[in-house]
Amino acid sequence: MRDHPHDVPHPAADPVPAVWTGRATNRMQWLLALAGAAFVALGVELAVQSSWTSGVAALLMSVIGCVAVGLLMLYGTLAFVHVAVRVDSDAVEVRCGHLGLPRRRIPLSQVVSAEFDPRVTPRQWGGWGYRWRPEKGTAVVVRRGEGVIVTLGDGRTFTVTVDDAEAAVRAIRDRLRPPTVAPAEI
Repeated sequence: MRDHPHDVPHPAADPVPAVWTGRATNRMQWLLALAGAAFVALGVELAVQSSWTSGVAALLMSVIGCVAVGLLMLYGTLAFVHVAVRVDSDAVEVRCGHLGLPRRRIPLSQVVSAEFDPRVTPRQWGGWGYRWRPEKGTAVVVRRGEGVIVTLGDGRTFTVTVDDAEAAVRAIRDRLRPPTVAPAEI
């Protein structure tokens, strides 16, 4: 039997890591990237294998069109195939894709609150990717599911889909500085 209250085991609070990181991935976008690569390959195939006798202008437009569409599809899908979120003592940083672009850094001094949303969908935002809607704010949506909604001091919001969004919200809330109270006037 324990004689001292110090001997009683206390449930340990989850320690807040110095840096919280999380990711979200959309494997379905690899199919769109594959389609983009197929368009590029078709454009190259047209340029190499064509006899160019059916009209240079039409063939040139076909080649350029296929390559351009393919490259746009490749960039658009590879840029948003995953998102990485980092929360440290200074900011919330969101990086998209393999190059980390586009990137958004939100200083915690501008954050008023953070909320968990279990049902973020691409449909709410008009599709996958980096989105802006005047009535909703800005979002990075790479898949449907849980996300974080950060409200900024100017009333705007920023939403990002990320795995373990509840932990991200806790990490942000733990780092928010309490508002300073002005001394009462005498």
